[in-house]
Amino acid sequence: MLKVLGRVTSINVRKVLWALDELGLGYEREDWGLPLRDPKVPEFLALNPNGQVPVVIEGEFVLWESNAILIYLAEREGQLLPEQLELRALALQWLGWQASELNPPWGYAVNALIRKTPGYDDPARIADSMARWSAKMEILESVLAGASTGYIGAGFSIADIALGLSVHRWMSISAEKKEFPAVADYYERLMSREAGARWMGPETP
Repeated sequence: MLKVLGRVTSINVRKVLWALDELGLGYEREDWGLPLRDPKVPEFLALNPNGQVPVVIEGEFVLWESNAILIYLAEREGQLLPEQLELRALALQWLGWQASELNPPWGYAVNALIRKTPGYDDPARIADSMARWSAKMEILESVLAGASTGYIGAGFSIADIALGLSVHRWMSISAEKKEFPAVADYYERLMSREAGARWMGPETP
């Protein structure tokens, strides 16, 4: 059986778990990642030299990087990605955008306002993080406002899993922030999915 190494408080681990549930695939999960279990030990580094979660193990096959895992699962099962090449490319575009553009700006604000990490208490840096994050959310709002499917592309895909978890983080943060009606509708649509509600719960912002 496929095994997932990673803690459920990790947004990248939850990407994989949500996809597995959408696909109806059985799996085992082991807690790895601080503060639960240090991934910098030799045992884990032998699987992923970056010392990051998640890692997926299936027999002798080992795979890390959450987006690579999502693509692998979707390709293997023939689900959660469009068949048409152009539509597939667009879904992968948004999958990459979530990791490279949407996620980085929130780092300081999330550490300050959600994780309460010591040292993340500079109001100016919090405000800057929120402003840059909001600018990326503006892009998502514009795209979703013009979407005919209710999802980011031709239908629900792994891109929506990744984006949904990012939107969940936006919705969970306690800060003054702009309202995005199309994003809010999108969030409710994703929360109406059984797996979406499971992995975007209040205990896992």
